[in-house]
Amino acid sequence: QHVEVPVPTPSNSEVLLKLEAISLNPVDWKTQKGMLRPLFPRKFPFTPTTDVAGKVVEVGPGVKNFKPGDKVVTVLSHLVGGGLSEYAVAKENVTVHVTATCGARNIELVKNLGADEVLDYKTPEGAALKSPSGKLYDAVIHCASAFPWSVFEPNLSEKGKVVDITPGPSAMWTFAIKKLTFSKKKLVPLLLIPKGENLKYLVDLVKEGKIKTIIDSKHSLSKAEDAWSKSIEGHATGKIIVEP
Repeated sequence: QHVEVPVPTPSNSEVLLKLEAISLNPVDWKTQKGMLRPLFPRKFPFTPTTDVAGKVVEVGPGVKNFKPGDKVVTVLSHLVGGGLSEYAVAKENVTVHVTATCGARNIELVKNLGADEVLDYKTPEGAALKSPSGKLYDAVIHCASAFPWSVFEPNLSEKGKVVDITPGPSAMWTFAIKKLTFSKKKLVPLLLIPKGENLKYLVDLVKEGKIKTIIDSKHSLSKAEDAWSKSIEGHATGKIIVEP
């Protein structure tokens, strides 16, 4: 259900943006379905999306780093269809070994993004997340919802961690159990609060050509339902953009 809300007034530490574009991520529709309750959303109506681009219209009295007219871009892997996994695949450090999973149609794309190994998740090896080179993973960035902890655990190194970027109830339960049992292998739910210095780091990597943003599709705001459905289907290759 869509509702119109009044233009908000920024509080002390907030800025008001006039948006030029947003992109959808799985966390948006998962929030709509109530998969992050009771933690989120805190109230309704809920405005989805954390990936936005626009211009600052108004700033709160406590804001020092922005002024009206400034251009702002904020960006909040396992599957490339996840929306930001192309960033997880890209490598800045050549000593890092990256194994990625995706559907067969995206294998060459993922290799070009910088992955050392690519698994087709529909094959037995891919479904088991087994590295072709036999390596164990020090870190897994989990952008999908199809793999339980029992699949990750045998593929992790002694102190390996799985970072779940859209954690649901089962992820929170696994996190609690591993913490209570002092397990060296851990699942870490990512409840993201973006920091300016981290976003600047990403922007610099984009400017240097070290990471690339893949656009799956663009939709007008009047067709936002199409973009929403595309994200729910789980077969997008890159970012799903909605523009006014």
